[in-house]
Amino acid sequence: MSVTEVLPPKTAEPIAAYSPTMEVLFALLRSRSFMLGIAILIFWAICALFGEMFTPYDPLADDIINGLMPPDGDHWFGTDQLGRDVFSRVIVGSRDILTVAPLATLLATICGTALGLFTGYFRGLVDEITSRILEAFMAIPVVIVALLAIVALGTSKFTVIFVIGLSFCPIIARTVRAAVLSERELDYVAAAQLRREGAVHIMFVEILPNVLPPILVETTVRLGYAIFVVATLSFMGFGIQPPSPDWGLSISANYGMIGGGFWWVVLFDALAIASLVIAVNLIADGVQGALDD
Repeated sequence: MSVTEVLPPKTAEPIAAYSPTMEVLFALLRSRSFMLGIAILIFWAICALFGEMFTPYDPLADDIINGLMPPDGDHWFGTDQLGRDVFSRVIVGSRDILTVAPLATLLATICGTALGLFTGYFRGLVDEITSRILEAFMAIPVVIVALLAIVALGTSKFTVIFVIGLSFCPIIARTVRAAVLSERELDYVAAAQLRREGAVHIMFVEILPNVLPPILVETTVRLGYAIFVVATLSFMGFGIQPPSPDWGLSISANYGMIGGGFWWVVLFDALAIASLVIAVNLIADGVQGALDD
């Protein structure tokens, strides 16, 4: 008589549970628009950091004899009116704009988040007064505010960062305030108040982590606008100054050549600005979609 061995039933393998942060990360990795935007942004970031390592010519070197040459095998994007290689200048020209715009956006995010938490949490008279002041600032176009401030303070990278950052601060503050107003009514805030936790602790430890998604989306959107504003100020002569190969500055110096048929001195710088703004907008769309899923 044979003895049949009875094996214990197999238990189902536990299904791995992912945190909300990991789920958002996986959603971003599946987003084609986000990945395309990141790829473009990384490309320009590499150009900003290591551009001189693979540019065929010195972007600041003049060569008047070879000025306004059309694109060819030696100069892929042609040369400008001073004989400088346009391709080399476009590659290195991302440096200033990718320094000023992110720092201005970071300043706006920090100030706007703190102000939005403050007004949304305390509400009442504090909220009313602060909101009216912010609305007054928001009624004035950012470029106008920047021009007035730069004329008063002088032209420098620090001034541009400071002005753009403070100009975008009210917009971010309004977004954060709206999110805080709804979070303030939830039970965890009331529980923190019953534990006699301080207002600063409640705002930055209890509420802030729960309003990070709209802050993240607003920050990426403001970055795109900051890039455009920096390029606009440089084009108008109030932003980044020569001899920088900045894109907006190069367009300003050469756009008069278009009438003579020298289209290449402006086209590639304009396409570079457009590609960077589009990349940031794609990233913002991807982040918004991942947070909504």
